[in-house]
Amino acid sequence: MKSVSLGTAVLFTLFTFSAHASDTMPVKKSGGMLVDSKGMTVYTYDKDSAGKSACAGKCAQNWPPVMAGDAKPMDADYSTITRADGSKQLAYKGKPLYTFVKDKKAGDKVGDKVMDVWHVVTD
Repeated sequence: MKSVSLGTAVLFTLFTFSAHASDTMPVKKSGGMLVDSKGMTVYTYDKDSAGKSACAGKCAQNWPPVMAGDAKPMDADYSTITRADGSKQLAYKGKPLYTFVKDKKAGDKVGDKVMDVWHVVTD
């Protein structure tokens, strides 16, 4: 059986934890826009008010909220809102964030400007 030094084990553990932590971030910047952890485009909805989602029911089926989960906000521009069902949704500059079911692959922006109320979040 090979012996592993304590230092090597600690570095491996820290690297594994860091890699895992970055995978759990709900959104990131990519190509000048925000995308979720799967690379799918993130949108805002004009009918939302600051800190409150107006998209529920059928709307939320078509425009799934970007859930905050246990992730800590990345910087001051990010926050969480509490949806009507008590779940936590990620917000950017106070606006709740969503993806769109018709976006089929990373980088799709089919939802941009739908009904002139849905918009890609750009940085």
